[in-house]
Amino acid sequence: MTAALSATADVPSFAPAVGVTQTKEEDMTTNHTSTIANLNDLCRKAMGVAGRLVQTSGICALPQEDQSAIREKVETFDKFSADNDPYQERDFGSFEHVGEKIFWKIDYYDRTMTKGSEDPSDPAQTVRVLTIMLASEY
Repeated sequence: MTAALSATADVPSFAPAVGVTQTKEEDMTTNHTSTIANLNDLCRKAMGVAGRLVQTSGICALPQEDQSAIREKVETFDKFSADNDPYQERDFGSFEHVGEKIFWKIDYYDRTMTKGSEDPSDPAQTVRVLTIMLASEY
């Protein structure tokens, strides 16, 4: 004699049950990542104010109009995906500008600019550096 199994019997569920919230650690990680993403957005939108701006020699060699247009594209970039933003920190992007592939990247340094920041979600101990470059310079 075989017993019938219900549709949900002995089936592991990897999703949280309805009404169950994340653990404290998961909440902290989510908040940490969200804070970093928001600070990175601010760094891009307030270049040179909410972080330092570095343009490579390839970008600096372009006409001023192109440099300005490229900075505007970095400021307004919103095409984040699992491919270019796997950690959801919004710290990298790429796009085309007049047939040239452009990369931008945000790095996190300690206040002395001698090593990486221990906590990129804390602006009191982190200096953000936004680098804009031609992909060919990478």
